[in-house]
Amino acid sequence: MKIISWLRLQLKRSFDRIRNENLKKNALQAIPFWIASVITGLVAVLYTKLFIGAEKLTALIITDHNWLLFILTPMCFVFAWWLVQRFAPFARGSGIPQVMAAIQMSSPKTNHLVDKLLSFRVIVVKVASSLAMAIGGGAVGREGPTIQIAASIYKLVYQVLPAWWPKIAKRNMMVTGAAAGLAAAFNTPLGGIVFAIEELTRTHFSYYKTAIFSSVIIAGLSAQALLGPYLYLGYPKLNGLSPMIFFGVALVALITGLLGAGMAKLTIYIFSLKAKLKFQYHHIIYVVGCALVMAFLAFFVDKGILGSGKEIMETTLFTQDKYVHWYIPVLRIVGPVFSFTTGGAGGVFAPALGAGASVGSLVGSWFHTSDIDTNMLILAGMVGFLTGVTRSPFTSVILVLEMTDRHNVIFHLILAGMIASLVAILIEKHSFYDHLKIGYIKELEEHKMPIDPDGETHELHD
Repeated sequence: MKIISWLRLQLKRSFDRIRNENLKKNALQAIPFWIASVITGLVAVLYTKLFIGAEKLTALIITDHNWLLFILTPMCFVFAWWLVQRFAPFARGSGIPQVMAAIQMSSPKTNHLVDKLLSFRVIVVKVASSLAMAIGGGAVGREGPTIQIAASIYKLVYQVLPAWWPKIAKRNMMVTGAAAGLAAAFNTPLGGIVFAIEELTRTHFSYYKTAIFSSVIIAGLSAQALLGPYLYLGYPKLNGLSPMIFFGVALVALITGLLGAGMAKLTIYIFSLKAKLKFQYHHIIYVVGCALVMAFLAFFVDKGILGSGKEIMETTLFTQDKYVHWYIPVLRIVGPVFSFTTGGAGGVFAPALGAGASVGSLVGSWFHTSDIDTNMLILAGMVGFLTGVTRSPFTSVILVLEMTDRHNVIFHLILAGMIASLVAILIEKHSFYDHLKIGYIKELEEHKMPIDPDGETHELHD
């Protein structure tokens, strides 16, 4: 603490020497965003490497001893659930609804509630729980968790600012942190910016644009400094598309929009049923049951139910195995539902993309499309399914474009996103994240969550 105090003092003396008041104020307001961006990029890289390592460990285990799934999956699922319940209940699930709730509740009267959603404890538990889910073969991703982690980092940087520092809105810090987190997780800077505009804030973009642009760039560059200028997926072949492919894109978007919204609605319904469970052992039984179902399906049907779904995207886009079996889309929907509803940490971004890719591949097999046209249907499926879940078509389009660097199909993907967004309303009016956000806010405000002096919470439901 003495070192931090000394650094603060030296920094204040340095800036006191600056004569230009506007320059001094603008520089001081920008520095917290830049520091948080660098930290976010480094943490995102470390988390990415750990998550990939966890998935590789699972693949290694089941390659030689797949029967171990019946032991490994229940153990990991229960451990992931216990970590969240014991140490940070709001570290469960994706992390994006928690950030949305924190942004909405950001005010002096509710600071103690926002601290439950974004904190250092949440970061540690989020990482540990999601890694446990990944080792157990859970169909979860790291992108949503990275967003909550990044927003927590920005909030922590905000909290250590001295009293003499020019005022910065906490909401600005959290929105910018979430955008930087998505950009670092997917290496998609435009996706991070569009995500912040479309999903996180309804206020005028001019309040955020400088902070978001600079933070996304710095966080992305920090991540690239360690990982290199990589693409999340790669460069699928999309030259020479059939003129009739627009009809296939529309069909895939229709199917994936309905399925994505349906998966989200089923997950919310299961959460409502779980909220009625009165005893802890009921939750444990549910978690073990989900894990055993996952292990059973992976052992007897197909191991494609396990993991984030990135392997399916890479296989169908970049190998000769363009077509999946009819049951793969079913598994890629069932897997995330069973994994996400356990209460452990893990996101739905990557699983939704994987499910959409499998649907696009299956539709391609129905019509025996060429490899290039099938690639287009796979990308359309990814956009459509993610849009069905999130109701953020432009974010979905930009993410897939930046993952593949194939801007020649931007109109195809926009078509997929808009169709999926329209048909998803037939299943459910509100997005998956909106439902969860409202649930988190109610949970924080109700008597279910007494706040102890040590900051712990009790008796939280999904």
